[in-house]
Amino acid sequence: AGVNPKFYQASSSELFGKVCEIPQKETTPFYPRSPYACAKAYAFYITRNYRESYGMFACNGILFNHESPRRGETFVTKKITQACARIKIGLQNKLYLGNLEAKRDWGYAPDYVEAMWLILQQDEPDDYVVATGETHSVKEFLEEACSCVNLDWRDYVEIDQRYFRPAEVDLLIGDPGKAKQKLGWQPKVTFKELVRIMVDADMEQVKKEHNLK
Repeated sequence: AGVNPKFYQASSSELFGKVCEIPQKETTPFYPRSPYACAKAYAFYITRNYRESYGMFACNGILFNHESPRRGETFVTKKITQACARIKIGLQNKLYLGNLEAKRDWGYAPDYVEAMWLILQQDEPDDYVVATGETHSVKEFLEEACSCVNLDWRDYVEIDQRYFRPAEVDLLIGDPGKAKQKLGWQPKVTFKELVRIMVDADMEQVKKEHNLK
């Protein structure tokens, strides 16, 4: 039909699971540790299969955690920033969390969307890790978020075993070298800036919901 579509498959750093090397790059073996990650492994390989079998412009972007104020409330980052806003305003007393020692490579979603776009602008289809190259623990994210609203997290956080994963992914940190070299991409927003953006957005949203100034 004369149509030459370009296909982007949103892969996930959860593919690496029980990591085989640090940092993780495009050639790092997968070791998925959840049903979600197993499904993502299938999506990765079927995308590559169609590219190699039928010459499709089909790419995998192995994106590490990317956050923004639009993050769903069940994710730990949003759970933390929203709780900081609610506690600061006086609408919440406690925040229940699981493993504070888990480490993730957190970036800003708009930066990562730019990388997705760049992947599709290349002459040849390929797979890319998109990450910041830094790792931070849940505890670090919590401390940074609380500092944005002058709270001491130890006064409000309680550990709840219900939030521990049956097969935890302890450490994820990506190597974005290929994306930087071939796409000319690198993240613009730092970890601290990301946390501040999310906390400020949640403060504004909570105040709006409760008609507070």
